[in-house]
Amino acid sequence: MVQDTEPDDPVMYKEVAKHEKWRTAIQNEINSIEKNNTWTLIELPKDGKTIGVKWIFKTKRNENGEIIKHKARLVAKGYSQEEGIDYTEVFAPVARMDTVRMIISLAAQKDWKLYQLDVKSPFLHGELNEEVYVDQPEGYVKKGKEHMVYRLHKALYGLKQAPRAWFNKIESHFVFEGFKRCASEQTLFTKKNSEGKILIVSIYVDDLIFTGDDHEQMKTFKESMMKKFDMTDLGLLNYFLGIEVVQKADGLFICQRRYAEGILKKFETDDCNHVNSPILPGIKVGRNEEGKPVDETHFKQIVGSLMYLTSTRPDLMFATSLINRYMSNPTELHLQVAKKILRYLKGTTQYGILYQKGSNGRELEAYTDSDYAGDINDRKSTSGYVFKFSSGAVAWTSKKQPIVSLSTTEAEFIAAVVCTCQAIWMKRIFKELGYKGTECINIKCDNSSTIKLSKNPVMHGRSKHIDVRYHFLRDLTKEGAIELVHCGSSLQVADIMTKPLKIDSFLKLRSMMGMCEFVEVS
Repeated sequence: MVQDTEPDDPVMYKEVAKHEKWRTAIQNEINSIEKNNTWTLIELPKDGKTIGVKWIFKTKRNENGEIIKHKARLVAKGYSQEEGIDYTEVFAPVARMDTVRMIISLAAQKDWKLYQLDVKSPFLHGELNEEVYVDQPEGYVKKGKEHMVYRLHKALYGLKQAPRAWFNKIESHFVFEGFKRCASEQTLFTKKNSEGKILIVSIYVDDLIFTGDDHEQMKTFKESMMKKFDMTDLGLLNYFLGIEVVQKADGLFICQRRYAEGILKKFETDDCNHVNSPILPGIKVGRNEEGKPVDETHFKQIVGSLMYLTSTRPDLMFATSLINRYMSNPTELHLQVAKKILRYLKGTTQYGILYQKGSNGRELEAYTDSDYAGDINDRKSTSGYVFKFSSGAVAWTSKKQPIVSLSTTEAEFIAAVVCTCQAIWMKRIFKELGYKGTECINIKCDNSSTIKLSKNPVMHGRSKHIDVRYHFLRDLTKEGAIELVHCGSSLQVADIMTKPLKIDSFLKLRSMMGMCEFVEVS
């Protein structure tokens, strides 16, 4: 497929004012601002101060890299605001990627369609409680009134309080429409009709994805939202936060093909030879203080790009989390490991997760594991877990433990507790989504001592020193909410999150997470 190509997005207003496509985009932004009664032109009060504004220009593309529109955004220079004077609350929640994947996996299992709405200029809908004044924007200064300023009634992009104001606005609208907000996930809303049919909506700033088992209810919701807010109906969900969603006959497939290809191009590794695993088995990575330093900014850019790629690539999680520990003072050793990951990515850009339709993988499966004293510098262990639903991974992590474990039992027990916390949270989310499942979640662990310790207060040399805060796992086990069950090491999916593996083991566990290569049907 031939992609549209353009130079980098322009920066200066004078530069874009020469082009019709950008002039149209700028006028559309001004029209949206004025249509929404965002501001009023007034004389600046005696004690008032203004905040500068600037134009930001962005070429929007679809999942295939094709240009779909040119966007101009008027942005306030919020960095000049002072806390307590210009704003108070700024926090606005966004959907967790775990939640988004859970919605996608449930839709796949139920054979529901996923749809997407995009809010045009969402922050313009947020109502301000503070007095905020901004300068007149470049290109739109009123003749004879150059000394006057705009007082904002609604938020502009760039203001510290803009995200909070917008979320408060849309949240109040959902409540008014009869939606129930999930207590465990503030950006998740559900609504059931008299027949028990459910509508599920998840918000990520200006992107809304929704699904459910009643097409009429979804149609009414879409019409209501487009009437209340200025929105674009994007139809079936196919591209969300850089994640490609393919709604297939056998399920739903998610990947980040275009983003992965962009990473390889950015770091000039798109023509390198690929390898079959992201990290060599048996490799030990430490601080390497004697090693030759490398460009810290360049290294951070690689790690940051790879971390976002783990939204759909659990196979990269351990290796990326490992080099993430050495963002400060990286050396050639750390850069070599990062390049190894990029070489693995070269041969797997088409890979993603397939959530299968139907009865396969109906129950939530959990796997927990740890690598005892794996860090060669501080001897801390690494915890890892993987949750599967609809035959694909929906949640995963690879994280160094906060304390030094004195035994393999303690390391495994701490990892199991972390997995348990995630399991309880996911159980609540699934319940909100209308999926109950079994009352008890089985967590698969390959350490017999940990399983026994979760059921009985056995006190011996390997367990007597374990901090009491981790023992709430026993209470959950007694209540029947959680049960640790034995899993053979060869089938321990979470093993891929804790240590470098041999090629055959790595490929086997990667497949068990529902990862496969996407083949486009012509």
